[in-house]
Amino acid sequence: MLFNSYEFIFFFLPFTFFIYFYLNKKHLTEASKAFLVLASLFFYSFFEIMNLPLLILSIVFNYFLGKKLAQDIPKSHFFHAKMLLTLGISFNLLLLIYYKYMDFFIFNANRAFETELPMMHVVLPLAISFYTFQQIAYLVDSYRKETTEYNFLNYASFVTFFPQLIAGPIVHHSEMMPQFSKTKNKLANYYNIALGLFIFSMGLFKKVVIADSFGNWSRMGFDATHLNMLEAWVASLSGTFQIYFDFSGYTDMAIGIALLFNIRLPINFFSPYKATSIQDFWRRWHITLSRFLKEYVYIPLGGNRKSEIRTYTNLFATFVLGGIWHGAGWPFLLWGILHGGALVIHRFWQRLGLKMPSILAWFITFNFINITWVFFNAGLHGGNFAVAKKVLLAMFTGELVLPKPIADFLGDAVIVGYWSKLYASEFWLLLWLGAGFVIVLSFDNSIQWMKKFKTNVFYMVLTLFFFSAIFFLYKKSEFIYFNF
Repeated sequence: MLFNSYEFIFFFLPFTFFIYFYLNKKHLTEASKAFLVLASLFFYSFFEIMNLPLLILSIVFNYFLGKKLAQDIPKSHFFHAKMLLTLGISFNLLLLIYYKYMDFFIFNANRAFETELPMMHVVLPLAISFYTFQQIAYLVDSYRKETTEYNFLNYASFVTFFPQLIAGPIVHHSEMMPQFSKTKNKLANYYNIALGLFIFSMGLFKKVVIADSFGNWSRMGFDATHLNMLEAWVASLSGTFQIYFDFSGYTDMAIGIALLFNIRLPINFFSPYKATSIQDFWRRWHITLSRFLKEYVYIPLGGNRKSEIRTYTNLFATFVLGGIWHGAGWPFLLWGILHGGALVIHRFWQRLGLKMPSILAWFITFNFINITWVFFNAGLHGGNFAVAKKVLLAMFTGELVLPKPIADFLGDAVIVGYWSKLYASEFWLLLWLGAGFVIVLSFDNSIQWMKKFKTNVFYMVLTLFFFSAIFFLYKKSEFIYFNF
């Protein structure tokens, strides 16, 4: 069930909302929590019910192992804490490797060693990357004795809470579970309802109207057999804006839905295309993934506590892992390598004490992000380098073909051809790209809107305007991060 679907907006969400708060109003707290877990499991299984047993197995295994790790286990015990933690992390990673990467390994092994191992054709379970990382963090924190004694229902609520279950944010137990227990969160809060509907509607508009429009143009370019220079830039920029508004839209919708239930999800997106360095970008983009990688990969590897060379190695390795996490394909791996390398260069640049003008820093950062998104998009469009190579070569060496009005204006001053038929609506397309830049660079982001939100006529009208995106829901499309 998609957030951007009629069945979710007009049936599942209101039904779940009213039953949950009805049970709370009758002081049936545990029943309301159990209902929310069951509703979340129904929401998850609506996509593919065959994935449900794996999710339940993961929850049960990690809950009981986490409880065991939180206890004081003598080091002399055969199953001491460190061994149990290793077993727990291995279990989670093996599930992830099997379901997400097994066919990728077999395919590449067959190519490298000229073998004919049969492909397993494993279907990727929805959200496995998100709930696996979330629960690994729980196990590590239990080992560190940083978890509180949670009952199974609280833990299941933490993992399965449907607004964040499918594509994040990757939530931390300490910021979620206490919210489910607060007495004031048991009754409907009209301010949270108004704010939640506003943020949800904003996210819906971003996804359905903006992201999906850019997605059509991006797909046309990446799927085309031949591109001229301008078409290639249109394809790459359209993909860059599609990823931005798709992920931003999902994040807004998740935050808005959670607010209806008086739950505040962590910030996951903060105007990343305003970044003036690659480090700044990763402090703004998929913030909870960056937090996980920092706390549970980078710091355990040694962080910056070792030598400078070791720090560079740890930084690079962390973001290579981040690339692999996004998908089983060489383009995703290269995307992670490029970002890891850029972070190393940025750190070295800082160590030298060098600076550059903010505008130039933004220009370099944005273009690096745009170019590396080409590999990311290639992973989404068939998962091979040929697609990325085609687009990148056209971006920098393709034929210069301008839109007809510009070519007519220039006349014989330059040797140009006319825009091809790939993108017929040239004027509107360029207008959309310009609007994309204006929105991501000049407009307030969702967090800023939340801070200044008021329950007045202006925000009611704005909410209704954004909610008008429901008239486009007949064109259903999944969120990009559902692939991970």
